[in-house]
Amino acid sequence: MLVVERGIGDTMGTSYVKLRPLLTDIFNHLHANPEISWKEYKTTEYIKGLLEEKECTIQTFEDAPGLVVEIGSGKPVVALRADIDALWQEVNGEFTANHSCGHDAHMTIVLGVLFTLLEDGIPEKGTFRFIFQPGEEKGDGALTLVDKGVVDQVDYLYGLHLRPIQELRHGQFSPAIRHGASWSVEGVITGEDAHGARPHLNANAIQIGSEFFQHLNNIYLDPMIPHSVKMTSFHAGGESTNIIPGNATFSVDMRAQTNEAMEELMGKVDRIAKMLSDYHQVDIELTISSSVAAAVINEEASKIMEEAIVDTVGSEHLVPMITTTGGDDFHFYTIKRPSLKATMLAVGCDLEPGLHHPNMVFNHEAIEPSVEIIVKALLKTVEKYQD
Repeated sequence: MLVVERGIGDTMGTSYVKLRPLLTDIFNHLHANPEISWKEYKTTEYIKGLLEEKECTIQTFEDAPGLVVEIGSGKPVVALRADIDALWQEVNGEFTANHSCGHDAHMTIVLGVLFTLLEDGIPEKGTFRFIFQPGEEKGDGALTLVDKGVVDQVDYLYGLHLRPIQELRHGQFSPAIRHGASWSVEGVITGEDAHGARPHLNANAIQIGSEFFQHLNNIYLDPMIPHSVKMTSFHAGGESTNIIPGNATFSVDMRAQTNEAMEELMGKVDRIAKMLSDYHQVDIELTISSSVAAAVINEEASKIMEEAIVDTVGSEHLVPMITTTGGDDFHFYTIKRPSLKATMLAVGCDLEPGLHHPNMVFNHEAIEPSVEIIVKALLKTVEKYQD
């Protein structure tokens, strides 16, 4: 492919050649020092330390990790977001923080964009805001920063995400990602225990869980809208095997390609809980522990990103907007601030076996063209606004 043949750094000329050793060091550091959601304080300090001597303003938060960096002045205000948290998962037999979703690459690319603009010169008109957002994997990082006013003055918002090999091959890019909605629901069954010899004296929480599982599998929505709902954990009982447990906890993972379908799905899950609660005379409480909204993509922002892709790697490497069952809290920005014109760049990098796999790997050659594409998209945005 074109990107492989030219090699990392060749598309951007002298700017990227100068930055290449720095960005390599940055990626290696971030990859080796992952921090889970809402614990990204060392990551925040590291990024801040890289930028303190640069011509930019830096905003941090007293009550949360993450930071916002700004260069330039005037309108439009064009923002670029990088998620900074890692996952907590078992890697080679040990639970640890792990950048298996590519956020280390996202931070590196966004820093590459910032450094490139500083190196090449900032346009006379236009503000560039770089949002290093915590808590994406928990689904509430974007909402927290919205409440802090981070995007209140923003006109355009861009993001990016590495894509698994099943969606894009290395060298391919898409100007938009149609993420689906993703909700995690925690359930609690509250009843009474009974002796194993007297099953008529209580409702068995394990049986209730089994019935809940079966009813989830009988949920139907419009088949033209991708969706799924499944129980992902269930815990009941203890060491005494002659006790019928009356209490249990469980988790449900829900996915839907549209926000409207997710609301319908949640309504059906609520009705299942109420029906089983009434029938078995137990309390079943459902709590949404995390939620990620489905994508709201702006046509103008997507078109600008498309032009930047073609200018950088050629139309043969452009792939139309991709649809994925995964989610990203990036889309809360546009739901909470509908005036935002936003899209996410999808980066093909032969990522395998898949996102969130403990041993995920990707082709680092994708970093360079990603930086250049986003730089061009930001500059095109400012130019089109001034016109």
